[in-house]
Amino acid sequence: MRIGELAALVGVSTRAVRHYHHHGVLPEPARKPNGYREYGLRDAVRLARVRRLTELGLSLDEVRDVLADDTGRDLYEILADLDADLQRQEEDIRARRARLAVLLRQAQEAGLPVDGPLSPELTDLFAQMTRVSAMLPGPEPAMAAQDREVLALLETAAPPGARESVLALVRAAASEPDAVRRAYAAYALLDDLADTLPDDPRVEQAAQAVASCVPDEVAAALTSATSDPSPEVPGAAAFGEVLFADFAPAQAEAIRRAMELLAARAELLR
Repeated sequence: MRIGELAALVGVSTRAVRHYHHHGVLPEPARKPNGYREYGLRDAVRLARVRRLTELGLSLDEVRDVLADDTGRDLYEILADLDADLQRQEEDIRARRARLAVLLRQAQEAGLPVDGPLSPELTDLFAQMTRVSAMLPGPEPAMAAQDREVLALLETAAPPGARESVLALVRAAASEPDAVRRAYAAYALLDDLADTLPDDPRVEQAAQAVASCVPDEVAAALTSATSDPSPEVPGAAAFGEVLFADFAPAQAEAIRRAMELLAARAELLR
């Protein structure tokens, strides 16, 4: 049989046959005097087995292990590993579909934020912020939009454990009565500091407003995280630097002062 006849018999392409030759899973027969490869029944049997194994999801390295006479891993072990990997993929898909179902329901009921898709917790919080913003007499404070961007960034970039902490803080903050409205008052005070100096007396007022928006349990968690940053969170120090660099000097001073107030409150609660 020529390569085209072999490929047609087994149901693969000639390109696949050459690919298997290249990776060593299908021995390349000697060429005849006319320069053509001549395949026999054993080649067809082996190629059919390669096809069955690859269709199960085995890599060519794994196929080569199965077909090798001196392999240290038998077919059962490789198939068991593959089955476990597929189970993990199924669980991941179920979790993703469950999250999508929540987002689809939120999209039907109230629409998704322009920053989406986000977690249900952030989507709910952003929806609250949108409702409060619609009731304001003027435009939304610029600091509110910046806060949403930072929260979305943290949720996306944080490792799984840190991400859960962020969501827990969001849930705690959003559950406080009238929390979003008070946050918008603090945003407005921070906006007023955009073009002033760090020694402006309004810095302390803004810091007090920001600190008052943070529940006690969140204050304790934030203080712990900033005083003892985890080395397991890559880029945490750099993130703090670029976050403060994005504020105007007086705004950065107000946030630093708010962190001092939160730390003092957390110390009293111990």
